[in-house]
Amino acid sequence: MAFGPDITERLARARADLRMGVPVVLEGSALVLAAETLDAARLADLRALGGPAVLAVTGRRAETLKARAYDGDIARILLPPDATINWVRAIADPADDLRAPMKGPLKTLRDGPAELHRAAIALVKAARLLPAAVVLPLENAAAFASQNNLTLIPGDAALDTGLSPLHPIISARLPLEVSEAGRLHIFRPDDGAEEHYAVEIGTPDRSKPVLSRLHSACFTGDLLGSLKCDCGPQLRGALAQMGAEGAGVLLYLNQEGRGIGLANKMRAYSLQDQGFDTVEANHRLGFEDDERDFRIGAEILKRMGFKAVRLLTNNPAKVARMEHCGIEVTERVPLKVGGNAHNHAYLATKAAKSGHLL
Repeated sequence: MAFGPDITERLARARADLRMGVPVVLEGSALVLAAETLDAARLADLRALGGPAVLAVTGRRAETLKARAYDGDIARILLPPDATINWVRAIADPADDLRAPMKGPLKTLRDGPAELHRAAIALVKAARLLPAAVVLPLENAAAFASQNNLTLIPGDAALDTGLSPLHPIISARLPLEVSEAGRLHIFRPDDGAEEHYAVEIGTPDRSKPVLSRLHSACFTGDLLGSLKCDCGPQLRGALAQMGAEGAGVLLYLNQEGRGIGLANKMRAYSLQDQGFDTVEANHRLGFEDDERDFRIGAEILKRMGFKAVRLLTNNPAKVARMEHCGIEVTERVPLKVGGNAHNHAYLATKAAKSGHLL
């Protein structure tokens, strides 16, 4: 009998633990804590263990901090003996960078393997936390995890970039304002991450390219009518066009803020209020321009029986990513809606730095 969790389930536990501030252990002998949820008590416990603890950050965050990166993608900042919880948070979170840019001399670990540190950052990213993790070497990881009832996972599992299998859970008729012939499909990944949705309008012919849009969830734009982005108008505009044509599929993917999560998106908004554009804000937080996984949308389309799409998008890169994922894009259909005085600079940045055709 096998009631214990498999590696997918252990990774889900690890993400949940890190979000709560609970450490996890990597089998390559390292203790990992998310910088964002670390508290003073656990920092003191970490200190009591001894050893050269480091704060691992991405190369993007290292650029802002002027910390020397390792191979360009990661920096391992040695924790000073007197490091406080506020120091850790100041390194991880750029909120006060302009007010207090000097973080003291940052000494980095420049030698030795960095895969466990990369795994730590991958885990906190997957948990939708700031991409910064405190990492402490352990002599016997398995024993330490067992003694302290901590989740133990292989480091290479955290770095696995494979797509978690998606399964259709239920679909039901859903009459909509744009079309009474609406249907909502729910897809759930094996890895315990967010569910994703497909809104089917009419009965699209599976043998022909379907009018389709990959729409990333935007709580502020889709639900609140935010004027800082064009997401809400794009969502409604895409559905309206599908309704007018009588058929289409809108994929509503839970990848808020280009894949960084709502909390981090709000951090990016706060940085934009300080004068940084949308791309610069993501970089200061330690993220790339776009952290979304477009394989999810492609996989849902395939599961629904579609091989080709007419893609509603202003982003040529999205076309290329769909093609790379095995979905033929026979036409890019423009979706130029939602511009206003509040998001003019945002749209201009998307055009200039991300290649959107606006």
